[in-house]
Amino acid sequence: MMIEVMKSKIHRAKVTQAELNYVGSITIDEDLMDAANIIANEKVQIVNNNNGARFETYVIKGARGSGTICLNGAAARLVQVGDVVIIISYAWMNHDEAKQHEPSLVFPDDNNQLIS
Repeated sequence: MMIEVMKSKIHRAKVTQAELNYVGSITIDEDLMDAANIIANEKVQIVNNNNGARFETYVIKGARGSGTICLNGAAARLVQVGDVVIIISYAWMNHDEAKQHEPSLVFPDDNNQLIS
């Protein structure tokens, strides 16, 4: 049996931009991507703590160290700059792998920078 489990989470990042006139996706600071073990083009779920919206998109790399969290395309309609979001990726694993799996969890500061 295969089950889908949380692979990675960036918890309570602040939206820095919303660009409606873009093809689509979420742009994430590459430092946050690395820390969360998320790669370019990976599908993620976005949960908006401010309005309750939940939606899926894919990731593109943002400038390293920039703190960028930018929702692009139609997803830009589901956020406002300053909203707090949770970014979650999932992976399929067999039951035994899933029981041993430790997700990558990232808790950025108020400027979307890694806390050391």
